[in-house]
Amino acid sequence: MELFFLYLVIIGSAVFHEYAHGWMAFELGDPTAKNAGRLTLNPLRHLDPVGTVIIPLILLFSSGIFLGWARPVPYNPYLLRDRRYGSLKVAIAGPGANFLIALILGLFVRFAAAPLVSSGLVPLITLNFLELVIYVNVILALFNLIPIPPLDGSKVAADLIPGYWRYFSGLGFIGIFVALFIAFLVLGPLAGSIFFFITGFTF
Repeated sequence: MELFFLYLVIIGSAVFHEYAHGWMAFELGDPTAKNAGRLTLNPLRHLDPVGTVIIPLILLFSSGIFLGWARPVPYNPYLLRDRRYGSLKVAIAGPGANFLIALILGLFVRFAAAPLVSSGLVPLITLNFLELVIYVNVILALFNLIPIPPLDGSKVAADLIPGYWRYFSGLGFIGIFVALFIAFLVLGPLAGSIFFFITGFTF
């Protein structure tokens, strides 16, 4: 039951992530996501049957590891008003949305939820739920900012670092395994530090 609950939290956070990409593109003048029916928080519009349902559930319940993906929100960079940094803004919007969720809930935990739990007015399970949502969103944001294709961080790096694609565009599907290796090495401690900085607690 706990693993299924974790799955729902991750999927919900990923939906906000994808919606933020589409929202930013729309704000910059590109209606592609809206026209495709993807400018919505309805999770069914963002699910990939294999990457969001089958593979994640099998891995989560067989090994406790989560690996999955949602359908990327489409956008047309040629329709963005900001031709120079429009793609960067669209790319950063997804991780930015996850960080924003973590920050808002983290400050709530720090200054409201934790004192209420300590006083006995709110059950501990509420605090545990909020902490889980915060940590998942920090992890999602950090993972997607890894500058390896096809993650959002690669699009940010491509706009900021001349010649970036010359070195990394050839990675193809193997890029995700490189990103997972990097995540395995550094994501846990970094996410834990950010979680503590926001909430004042360890996860």
